[in-house]
Amino acid sequence: MTDNELLQEILAVTQSLKTDVSSLKTDVQSLKTDVQSLKTDVQSLKTDVSSLKTDVQSLKTDMKFVKTDVQQLKSDMQDTKHRITSLELTLENETNRNIRLIAEGHLDLSRKLDQALVVENQKEMLLIRVNTLENEMRKLKEQMVTTS
Repeated sequence: MTDNELLQEILAVTQSLKTDVSSLKTDVQSLKTDVQSLKTDVQSLKTDVSSLKTDVQSLKTDMKFVKTDVQQLKSDMQDTKHRITSLELTLENETNRNIRLIAEGHLDLSRKLDQALVVENQKEMLLIRVNTLENEMRKLKEQMVTTS
């Protein structure tokens, strides 16, 4: 093989290597672009995760307040139930009994009123009868005076 041929072959190999290196450079550039895009995406994800952590922490704090409020509501509800039970017992044991006593007293008063009204009606009837008899007596006296 001559020097010229050897140089030609070296040139061909060099050209092939140059093409391969150029192709590798393009591939590396593409990889760099992809890695940069991944870095941007990872940074965006980090920001989102950080935001989510903040939101979760805020929710935890809010849940503590909600739990406290619910506990207070349970306590208030228990107090209200106790008060209602107390009121029911008062109504049942005292108020209803007092109403029954008043009603019995009213019934006695009603009977006494009915008896008094009967006597009053009898009295009125007697007064009417006395009035009628007085009128008849007066008429009889007038007749006697006029006939004598």
